[in-house]
Amino acid sequence: MKSKNLIFSLCFLLPLFILQACGQNTKKQSAKTVIMENKISKPGNPYYSNTDTTKLNVSNAEWKKVLPEDVYAVMREADTERPFTGKYWNTDEKGTYYCASCGNLLFRSTAKFSSSCGWPSFFEQENKKSIVFKEDNSLGMERIETLCGRCGGHLGHIFDDGPPPTGKRYCMNSIALDFVPDNK
Repeated sequence: MKSKNLIFSLCFLLPLFILQACGQNTKKQSAKTVIMENKISKPGNPYYSNTDTTKLNVSNAEWKKVLPEDVYAVMREADTERPFTGKYWNTDEKGTYYCASCGNLLFRSTAKFSSSCGWPSFFEQENKKSIVFKEDNSLGMERIETLCGRCGGHLGHIFDDGPPPTGKRYCMNSIALDFVPDNK
């Protein structure tokens, strides 16, 4: 009698286990990751990203390998482009400005204003971490230097003669900026 019950149980339960096993998904579902692509492509610069906000610690020797000579002079040696010569000093196109070295988000065009100083000027940075400040007493002047919050590259200077609501004028070198129009 025991063997009949055992056979009956196996005949009845075995198909249930098989059906249950067939209903299980053996494929592991991977978590979906959204990867945002750069809006600007700089294939020779492995540090450039419009989405990564990780602070960079890259030597000037390494920057010299990946940046064009004129960008390197301004961003790593604190050179200044001549006034009224940069590509963004007199533009009013709507869009977003990024660091030309590392792609860090810096400004929106809604914060840009015409200061007539010869360099692109903004009254506020995009977020508190996008730009950092450093005292600059070079050339016998007392100024505040603006640096990219991600790569530490020289962007320009900040002054207290800007429009409301901040009263600030971020006076930037065009060559230190990349621009992506809103329609892109």
